[in-house]
Amino acid sequence: QVRLVESGGGLVQTGDSLNLSCTASGRTYSALVMGWFRQAPGKGREFVAVIRRSDGNTKYADSVKGRFTMSKDNTKNTVYLQMDGLTPEDTAVYYCAADLDSRTLLRGTPTYWGQGTQVTVSS
Repeated sequence: QVRLVESGGGLVQTGDSLNLSCTASGRTYSALVMGWFRQAPGKGREFVAVIRRSDGNTKYADSVKGRFTMSKDNTKNTVYLQMDGLTPEDTAVYYCAADLDSRTLLRGTPTYWGQGTQVTVSS
């Protein structure tokens, strides 16, 4: 089992930045793939970014490319999502996710989910 705990959400204004963290505990496999999803009010959950713990390879949704950066610290079993240039359209609950198979994660059906952290961007 892998337990994921997110932190770093909050209320910010348009153009501000936030840095989300997700710390994994339990069976933190070195081959784990970790990612972020978000769910805005009244909408489905959507993919944001993913990183492979083994080599740091990343992939981003087009809507956040160039503004969001995902990174990792394997010594702390933690991944980060640096969000710059935030807009009201980024308002959502952000969920950390993990799986041993990147394809499963990218399909939106990862094995492990965090509880989510709220990000609200005011105009």
